[in-house]
This record gives sequence, C-alpha cells and structure tokens, in this order.
Amino acid sequence: MKRGGSVKEGRRRIPLLKRLAIEVLGEDLAKRVWSRVEFIGDIAVIKVPFSLSPKDLRPLAEALLREVPRVKSVWAAFPGVGGEYRVRSYIHLAGDMRSETIYKEYGCLFKIDITKVFLTPRLSYEHMRVAKLVKEGEVVTNMFAGVGTFSIVIAKYSKPRAVHSIDINPAAYQYMVDNVLLNKVEGIVLPYLGDAARVIDEKLVSTSDRVLMPLPDLALPYLPHAVKALRDRGIVHLYLHVKPSINEDPRIVAEKAFYSKCIEYGLDCKVIYSRVVRMVGPRKYQVVLDTYCSKVN
Repeated sequence: MKRGGSVKEGRRRIPLLKRLAIEVLGEDLAKRVWSRVEFIGDIAVIKVPFSLSPKDLRPLAEALLREVPRVKSVWAAFPGVGGEYRVRSYIHLAGDMRSETIYKEYGCLFKIDITKVFLTPRLSYEHMRVAKLVKEGEVVTNMFAGVGTFSIVIAKYSKPRAVHSIDINPAAYQYMVDNVLLNKVEGIVLPYLGDAARVIDEKLVSTSDRVLMPLPDLALPYLPHAVKALRDRGIVHLYLHVKPSINEDPRIVAEKAFYSKCIEYGLDCKVIYSRVVRMVGPRKYQVVLDTYCSKVN
C-alpha cells in the first residue's frame, strides 16, 4: 500500500484518516474521532470529543506521524474557545514540541502559533467566497481579523482599495503584521491592534463599503459599530453560532436573532444570503449571514 493513500472497503475507498483511526482506536471510537482532525501547516490538530481524554488520542497521534509525511507535530484541542482572545486550549500529543507553523491557503502564507491565536482550515471556503464578492476599489473593515486570513485572501484575489484589519489579541496582531509582509500586501491590508468597537469609533466611522464580523460571540453585540463603519450603506457579513431545535433550520434561527437585534438597535438591515458554514458542537451550527445595511438618519 502506498504511504499516505487509502484502502478499499468493498467497493469504497477508506480515507487515510478513517483507516488509521480504525486501526489504532477501534471502529466505535474511530467514528467519533477521525473527522475531527485538522491540518494546519505541518501540525495535526485532533479536536477532543466530549467524554474522551487526550491520552486516548495518543495512538492516533503516533500513527499520523508515521503515515502522513508532512505532519511533524500533533496536538489535542479541547472543545470550544475561551478567554479574552477566544483561543482553544491544547495539549501536546506527539512529535516536535512546537506550536508555530506556516499554514497555506489559496497560495497565501500564514505564520501562526495555534496556542496563541485561533485559526481553522474549515473556514477556507468562506475566505474565498467573500473575496469573490468584494468589488474593485472597495474599502473593507475586518473587525476580528486574527492573523489576517480573510483580509489577505481578499487583498490577493480581489482589488480592494484597503482592508482595515482589527484584532485585540497582541499575538494575532503581530502575526498579522508579519503575514502582511509575507504576502506582499502592504498598503492594502492595514493592521490595527485594539477592540474593534473602539477602533471603529475613533478611526473608521463612515469609511467602508463592506464589514466582516467573523467572531460569533461578538457579531450581534458589535453590530451597531459595524454599521457605523459603513458609508451610507453597505454589506455586513456576520458569523453566528446557533443551536436550533430538532427539525429547525439553523439559518432561520440565525436570521431571527439578527432581526431581533436590528429592532433593538434601531438598524435598517436585511439578510440577502445565508448558509450553514459548519457544525461546531452537538446540534450547534455556525451560520453566515450576508446582510445589506443602511444608516438610519
């Protein structure tokens, strides 16, 4: 069998990760684990399922080091994010005791330390989807820019006049500055360190055609500041976490929460597109709402 390939199961081919998980963990446990592995540069991250401990995942970590040539370090990530800077908690499982790497996406390079900033490859589709929506000459404000993934992909694949990129996490800000240089988008992606609401209120009122809000915990509370950043009108992309009831559409739940806040804040906004981005927990989903907002006189 070729290293890094897959094996046949009847007429189907078993993905490498699934095969490794079955071999080292057994089929029952593998079902809960194999789809929870992410590759960030040369680091493999295994998101720990509820009721398991990191030590249960060490056999899979060792197998990843043996079978996947690009993997040099394996870490376990605990569920959820926390703290002021909204990062995951990790524990090292195998390989190099190193948490910094270079992550590649759409030809862009992102230097990152997974223990200091948040990044998931599962948002890569959204990065390009939004970039394709940005029109030539637009000014974009990214309120929660992290290491600059959305901002730099937009700068490389669209023709924005500027992308104002804000983050409150000093580590994320410094990596963003480094990544701007690494991807040669100086003068287009403009990094700011600070709270997005304060930066907008002090520097970016009525500057932008489009605003990104990719931090679900703060998207609705900070919505008035996003609208404040727009010129007379424009597009706001919100990413929300919702937990619908059985048979309830997550998009409808997200839209109801959005319109409720618009009424509360006195905002003139409407949803023009929505999609489920990913599942983030038991019956918990991340939903993106593309909205059109006008300033209220």
